[in-house]
Amino acid sequence: MKIGLIAGSGQFPLIFAKKAKAKGFAVYAAAYLNEASPDLKAHVDAIEWVHLGQVKRVIKFFRKHDVTDAVMMGAVKKTRMFSDVKPDIKAVSIIASMIHTHDDSILRAFARVLEKEGIHIRESTFLLPDLLAAKGCWTARKPTRSENTDIDLGWKLAKEIGRLDIGQCVVVGGGSVLAVEAIDGTDATITRGGKLSRDGAVVVKACKPNQDMRFDIPAVGVQTITTMHEAGAKVLVVEAGKTVVFDREEMIALANKYGMTIVALGEGQEAGDRGQVAGDRGQVAGGDLRPATCNLRPATCDLRPATCDLQPATCNLPNSASALSASAISANFMRKNMPGWRMQNW
Repeated sequence: MKIGLIAGSGQFPLIFAKKAKAKGFAVYAAAYLNEASPDLKAHVDAIEWVHLGQVKRVIKFFRKHDVTDAVMMGAVKKTRMFSDVKPDIKAVSIIASMIHTHDDSILRAFARVLEKEGIHIRESTFLLPDLLAAKGCWTARKPTRSENTDIDLGWKLAKEIGRLDIGQCVVVGGGSVLAVEAIDGTDATITRGGKLSRDGAVVVKACKPNQDMRFDIPAVGVQTITTMHEAGAKVLVVEAGKTVVFDREEMIALANKYGMTIVALGEGQEAGDRGQVAGDRGQVAGGDLRPATCNLRPATCDLRPATCDLQPATCNLPNSASALSASAISANFMRKNMPGWRMQNW
């Protein structure tokens, strides 16, 4: 059995190569210069170092070794696309046929070219299903009520920017969007968002709604937790079954050490499905707003700032306990009006 490996940076290509060899595959790697680890050479049967854009060279290498199945994995710094790329004629033809050069568009176009040449691209996790995130809260610390509200906001926004093929990660805090991933990548997004947060931010990294599981699926690991700690972020949310997790046990231990929370949500999972949140679930500041009975929950409240008739003078709840605080209503209003141009205005 033979498998081709188109390798970028990070540990994913190394983990895959070792696993493939253990499963009896002969591994042939086309590795990107200045991205893939030099250590990869020791774990494959043959390796070809290529520049970004050398599509014909990749095809020629795989044909030479009779490779008909391949995977694409590992990161490529997006900023290098503007400075360190050597496109051949085939690469130029791919770009020329595209309306825009978003991640998915480029990768899908590249995969189509390879498949026309008889090289089938397989899902990157087909030998590593155990690396996919398991549903649930992994840490000792659970998300607080306010963090759950931010998780809902961040989840919807992450899915929206994914639908637009902008990025996979958003940083949210106090009902506000602090950072959205662009070409700079996840770590830079976390750092930017953390600088704007006062009380610890929520980081959400999720698959695109139409995610192609053959490439560019979200990945997190120890480095993610380290970056979050340095940025002052408190909660990491990933998508269960669609996020690759490296060094999971070490990652959880580090998060527990820093008093952080890691949650993996399933598709369509709501805030209330995450289990008991941190803190007292009983009376709040003399009021009687219990999560199980409150009719003004963020997920169901229809009160918008422009139409809400509950003024402090008529509300039966003390101001200190009222769930209709300006920040709560603002957060709900943003969640109700997330799609489309409003997101772009943020």
